[in-house]
Amino acid sequence: MFSKIKEVVVNFITSRLVMISALLILACAGLIYRLFFLQIVKGETYQDSFQLKIQKEKSIAAARGNIYDRNGNLLAYNQLSNSVMIEDVYESGSGKNAALNETINKTIDIIEKDGDVVDTDFNIQLNSANEFEFTIEDKALLRFLADVYGKSNTNDLKYEERSKTAQEVVEDLCEKFGIGDYTDPNNKKSFVPGMGYTKERQLKLIVIRYKMFSNSYQKYINTTIATNVCDKTVADIMENSNILEGVSIEEDTARVYVDSEYFSQILGYTGKVSDTELAELQAINPSYTSNDTVGKSGIEQSMESVLQGTKGSETVYVDNTGKVIETSSYIDSTAGSNVYLTIDKDLQEACYNIIEQSLAGILISKIENIKFYTMGENSKASDIKIPVYDVFFALFDNHVINLKHMESSDAGSAEMLVHESFLAKQQQVHASLRSELTELNTPYNQLTKEYQVYMSYLANKLYNTGVIDSSKVDKEDKNYIAWTTDETISLSDYIRYCISANWIDVTMLDLESQYVDSQEIFDKIVEFIFEEIEDDDEFNKKFYKYLLQDDLISGNAVCNILLEQGIVELPEEELSQWLAGSESPYTFIINRISNLDITPAQLALDPCTGSMVVTDVNNGDVLALVSYPGYDNNKMANGVDSEYYAKLRSDQSSPLLNYATMQRTAPGSTFKMVSATAGLLEGVIDTGSTITCTGVFDKLDNTNPAHCWIYPRSHGSLDVTGGIRNSCNAFFFEVGYRLSLVGDNYKSDVGLEKLAKYADMYGLSETTGIEITEYDPIVSDLDSTRSAIGQGTNSFTTVGLARYITAVANSGTCYNLTLVKKTSDPDGNLLEEHGATIRNHIDMDSSYWNAIHLGMRQVVEDKDYFNDLAVNVAGKTGTAEESKKRANHALFVCYAPYENPEISIATRIAYGYSSSYAAQITKKALAYYFGLAEADEMQNGTAQELQGGEANAD
Repeated sequence: MFSKIKEVVVNFITSRLVMISALLILACAGLIYRLFFLQIVKGETYQDSFQLKIQKEKSIAAARGNIYDRNGNLLAYNQLSNSVMIEDVYESGSGKNAALNETINKTIDIIEKDGDVVDTDFNIQLNSANEFEFTIEDKALLRFLADVYGKSNTNDLKYEERSKTAQEVVEDLCEKFGIGDYTDPNNKKSFVPGMGYTKERQLKLIVIRYKMFSNSYQKYINTTIATNVCDKTVADIMENSNILEGVSIEEDTARVYVDSEYFSQILGYTGKVSDTELAELQAINPSYTSNDTVGKSGIEQSMESVLQGTKGSETVYVDNTGKVIETSSYIDSTAGSNVYLTIDKDLQEACYNIIEQSLAGILISKIENIKFYTMGENSKASDIKIPVYDVFFALFDNHVINLKHMESSDAGSAEMLVHESFLAKQQQVHASLRSELTELNTPYNQLTKEYQVYMSYLANKLYNTGVIDSSKVDKEDKNYIAWTTDETISLSDYIRYCISANWIDVTMLDLESQYVDSQEIFDKIVEFIFEEIEDDDEFNKKFYKYLLQDDLISGNAVCNILLEQGIVELPEEELSQWLAGSESPYTFIINRISNLDITPAQLALDPCTGSMVVTDVNNGDVLALVSYPGYDNNKMANGVDSEYYAKLRSDQSSPLLNYATMQRTAPGSTFKMVSATAGLLEGVIDTGSTITCTGVFDKLDNTNPAHCWIYPRSHGSLDVTGGIRNSCNAFFFEVGYRLSLVGDNYKSDVGLEKLAKYADMYGLSETTGIEITEYDPIVSDLDSTRSAIGQGTNSFTTVGLARYITAVANSGTCYNLTLVKKTSDPDGNLLEEHGATIRNHIDMDSSYWNAIHLGMRQVVEDKDYFNDLAVNVAGKTGTAEESKKRANHALFVCYAPYENPEISIATRIAYGYSSSYAAQITKKALAYYFGLAEADEMQNGTAQELQGGEANAD
């Protein structure tokens, strides 16, 4: 018995010893694994003190190449900077979103407290109405939505996903990343996306979280929160590193643009690569990663492969706090190549300044000390005047005056007085609107003009926010037509009909239950409207127009606000006169515009934009490509400044639009050299042919004949040179008519085809070849007779007209234009010569060229304001009407010297009243180029007076 017990005990002890031995072996194996296997496979190792080391492969960014002008003047370069980065080191689980969002919020607070800005380069932004909106459209928008909703192909998007509004996408991303709060902490289904956050903070969090999510599949890729931060931010981030898990400061480079507003439309800017851009770039160069900085527009984008260098790498070892312990395997990066443009920096800046100063001069000549201007029945576009009260309102309307500052604690006395008037007006309008919506239901066409403006805005608000689902709206419905076209029903009635027709997206409303009746939905829509417009600057600023008109705000108060907000400063003598009351608000404003304290772009009144393109006619180089106004691309690179970007997008002068390459208008009479060429080469006229202008062209319509601009006078008998010299519409009507004849029958399509053929010879049928975004031209497909004078549907960019006039100047060589002169390596060694290529040559008898050139020379000889220019110029004016209620577009194309052409210039002033203004502006540019005027004289920082525009002649 005892032996049996002993045997059992021995066996038990033995088994336990075996088990313990096995556990010891496993423990040793585990230690060996940690010491050796992890070191090899996962890059983790132990120091002698058993401190954990984590191995990371770090990419070393390459310095981006510089951009220079044709003379070696620096336009874009890099400077050392610091960036705030974050790495996703957070444990997965239910608490990850909250912990990560808390850290990001704390980091944003520090960055903004120190005066830096968070990078919000994203395809959704807040507009001035405090609404989320997409900044892209069409295919790019669909690609973005596919990325957001995890679809590899845009075709995989569900209907409801591709139809999402920006607001809905924001809500979806807030929910995905836990940005919001619970109405009931114990109920997970009570989460409300965005709750507890301002829209601005929602956007900043979404941008960072979305980029982190995009980077998540790549190990050890940090995400940028802010770039080019100040030393104070660096110190504060490092000081708080114990509570900012995963946040670090990294050395980086910031892109810097010299004299940015002059070149922003050419150079573009850089920014963090988007998902769509990354896919496209990786197809060419797989080394691109989701945290790379790339060219987003302009030369920065088109020359990305040249400017972007080759990355380096190194192996770094960090401890569990992220501190670098040692480095190894260092491979240096290679800087990108440099790009030299054909642009002449000094010429570009001079032309820009000339346009701005001249626009100011035109404005001054048109502004009158009146409250209203109404066009008479027989008024001409050249007669339009600008009431000074329109100028006062423009200061509010285009955000020159800071509306938010007027309600701040440090507002000046004039600001406070005006803000009190605003609050009273706001209260009155809100009460009236609520009454209209809930009780009165006045049909739209019976409202005052003021309240029509308000009601239209409210309706658009419902569409823009998705409350009225535009995809469901039946535009053939009689109630839709009654609201939009006939204007015979009230907004209230229209909303109620939208509810009954199921055109309302009730998910956009804060409904307590899905089971609600139509009245409850209507009530919620009304409340939604008033919540939305409460802090909507776009809506609120409309009040100022009527406050000014009703004399509830004075021009004196507006001028004082400009002083109180530091927008303008007065010379001491003028300030004394102003304070003494001896200077009127009208004089105050005229002086500010004259001194460019307030620019035409800031006012955004016609005219406020312009473009000019200067080419070398002998090789196709673009010497200047000016778009006014420009913008500061330094605030777009290195992380988009969201506040500045929102201001640019709401600016009514549209500074983000390149007016030289992206604005198309009718060419007016600048097209007549194309028609002359067509007439001569098709044999319907020759240099000896004459056509008699009676002021009327009635071959196609006796009842309503076309008129020459000189009607009721006439030009008499003219040859092709005289037709160009006098810009005779009747002459070119007849040319267009003859081009359209098939036997004795008039066939407009035949004439249009011939005009298109010669427009193509001058390069007007396609883009010019420059390396930045350019809109396609439109060659007329309507009415050959009117198309022959530059009307019909002809529509061209300024750079397109520049290529055309270059070919005219050099007698037939049409170039594919270029902005890039050459590229070099970082040491300045030439890599590649660039240059314009010859597209085609127009083979035309020299006598025909001489006739056209002489006509253009005589155009300029007939302009008195060219008499004092010591270089002979040949040119052609053009005027294009776009709206009966706005001034005409003003155009001028030319080349010089007439005897031996060197440069050509195409100038367009949108809504610039008269082509003579465009011609005088061009004359100033010619004087600068040929050294016939001092630079200081041409660019003295004050408005340039121009001679009165000719009402009709073009």
